[in-house]
Amino acid sequence: MSPVARTSEAAPDIRELTAQRRTIICCGSGGVGKTTTAAVVAMQGARLGRKAMVVTIDPAKRLADALGLAGLSNVPSRIEDGLGGDGDGGDGGDGGDGAWPGELWAMMLDTKSTFDALVVKHAATPEQAERILANRFYRNISGALSGTQEYMAMEKLYELHEETDFDLVVVDTPPTRHALDFLDAPRRLSRFLDHRLFRMVVSPSRGIVRAVNVAAQTFLRTVAKVVGGDVIDDAIAFFRAFEGMEEGFRLRARRVNELLAAPETAFVLVASPRRDTLDEAHFFARRLAEAGITVDGLVVNRVHPLFGDGLAESARARAETLAGTDLGSLYANLADFQSIALRERDHLAGLAEAVAPAPVVWVPFLRRDVHDLDGMAEIAGHLYRSGAAD
Repeated sequence: MSPVARTSEAAPDIRELTAQRRTIICCGSGGVGKTTTAAVVAMQGARLGRKAMVVTIDPAKRLADALGLAGLSNVPSRIEDGLGGDGDGGDGGDGGDGAWPGELWAMMLDTKSTFDALVVKHAATPEQAERILANRFYRNISGALSGTQEYMAMEKLYELHEETDFDLVVVDTPPTRHALDFLDAPRRLSRFLDHRLFRMVVSPSRGIVRAVNVAAQTFLRTVAKVVGGDVIDDAIAFFRAFEGMEEGFRLRARRVNELLAAPETAFVLVASPRRDTLDEAHFFARRLAEAGITVDGLVVNRVHPLFGDGLAESARARAETLAGTDLGSLYANLADFQSIALRERDHLAGLAEAVAPAPVVWVPFLRRDVHDLDGMAEIAGHLYRSGAAD
């Protein structure tokens, strides 16, 4: 990855990021509540009066479920049912009876539709676009080629940033290690477009030495013996139809890279107290640091709450003193919960230190799964409460 470093003298909290940044990228491993967190951040943006969009590139349907929708498409959908309140996150509650002052929109990336639109946009003529879209090789790779989804996600992010009037775009990325592909996609596309073999196939008639063309033909004939001549013919036709469009793709890739590194973009790392997800979060934080990208916030979901400041040992001692009574059983339960909660905080301390000075917010276990706007409002009550981690 190659974005330039973004620096900040002060570390804004999650509330400030939601109110001020144009793009927020939520990243983390699977199963940590990342999709719900992204939806809650966008919802909070709407409650702050912003026109907010949440977009997922995860093919699972969790975002639609969290928003109470039957499904999402590649076209932005407005969420009509607003939650009232004063726009400051509230206490989680029921959200009030009015509508939020801003707007909440949502969509799920459709890789092929996005690729098709990009081809039409960069083609020199409608005929060139038609040749590419009708090409069998293109139809096969446009939704399935490794890395295509990640680059198209970056293209969709750029499109939403540059060609719409959304004040806030919140991106829900795939699970962590795939999200690294998502971040690296612009650079990999540029490298592919600059590859010698790609230029040979695309430009057989633009001044390339005949011997080089002969070498390319020899290589392609060898490949054809393995995958079939029709596949190679389709591939060559596709690349030649692509001629002249590569500079547009290359320029967009550079601009996407700049967007990822821009001060108006924030990265929020989402984790849970489980050891495996903490390891993934550490891995992701290290890779971002290597790329010169700052983690701007850490959200840890499903944390056991601390019940007061007492130590687990004290509660355990009281339980032994009151053994055989209902109160003794309650103290024993309290000791167990305190032990778990304190152990989680010990595990999380290293991660919080790794992303410092980014603010840390701990969201506790809830009594029910989040599957609608009321549940998201409850999450918002914790995510945007005053102060950071307790």
